[in-house]
Amino acid sequence: MKTYVAIDIGGTSIKYGLIDETETLLEGREMPTEAHLGGPGIMAKVKEIVSDYKAKHDLAGICISSAGMVDPDKGEIFYSGPQIPNYAGTTFKKDLEEAFGIPCEIENDVNCAGLAEVRSGSAQGSPVAVCLTIGTGIGGCLVIEGQVFHGFSNSACEVGYMQLKDGAFQDLASTTALVQYVADQHGESFEQWNGLRVFTEATEGNSDCMAGIERMVDYLAQGIANICYVANPEKVVLGGGIMAQEAILKPLLQAALNKYLVSSLAEKTTLTFAQHQNTAGMFGAYYHFHNQQKLRRGEV
Repeated sequence: MKTYVAIDIGGTSIKYGLIDETETLLEGREMPTEAHLGGPGIMAKVKEIVSDYKAKHDLAGICISSAGMVDPDKGEIFYSGPQIPNYAGTTFKKDLEEAFGIPCEIENDVNCAGLAEVRSGSAQGSPVAVCLTIGTGIGGCLVIEGQVFHGFSNSACEVGYMQLKDGAFQDLASTTALVQYVADQHGESFEQWNGLRVFTEATEGNSDCMAGIERMVDYLAQGIANICYVANPEKVVLGGGIMAQEAILKPLLQAALNKYLVSSLAEKTTLTFAQHQNTAGMFGAYYHFHNQQKLRRGEV
């Protein structure tokens, strides 16, 4: 049975493991990214992971999900924020294939998460789905008929930069924005708060926390509505750590979304929450690997 190493590179941690051809995660591990070491440091860690697995298993492929903007055809990072210095220009596919003689494919982490949800998650089988990850910023992915839509220059669905009336989408509706708003209301530092504390205190009657959540929800609904007017997805999947608060967020979001969508579109759009959690990047990387390999063989 063929075995693949799947690696999910985030700004804080690198999750990795083995997935077999039955789509079973055989094992999963994690290590700190140490993003301050930059692209060369991350490449060294990835090579160490692959080398360790290659010594024990007959690997059929290297499947990578990564933060940053990715050119999936070239298999390299072409843009990255300051959180990971010297990451743009990192040629994963070329370097890893040369080093190990194993096929390698890489895709953006949000695109991988979206692909995972469509293939085996809460949007399984959906012909058109949008996946949003809400965290430090807001990432987006559009999946059409099982394929990630990349746009003309591999920058499609960078929705965090989308402009709303009061500013950029991610500056208004991210977990970071929520925490900053609540901290400001309490006259405290950002470091004294996090998403979990905000929701916990909201359920205990903290009006500032509840106001912050309602504010975030309204901005989220505005952004989601704008995306729906353009892409007309069957399902909108929400992921990211804060979306574990589904019981609180879903009714609020559904009501707000109904306010911003015309009824004919609202009735045809299903709001759902991500099923894959910490394994989304790894499974998405695995699915992307097989999609991309088929494209390279001319089978799609």
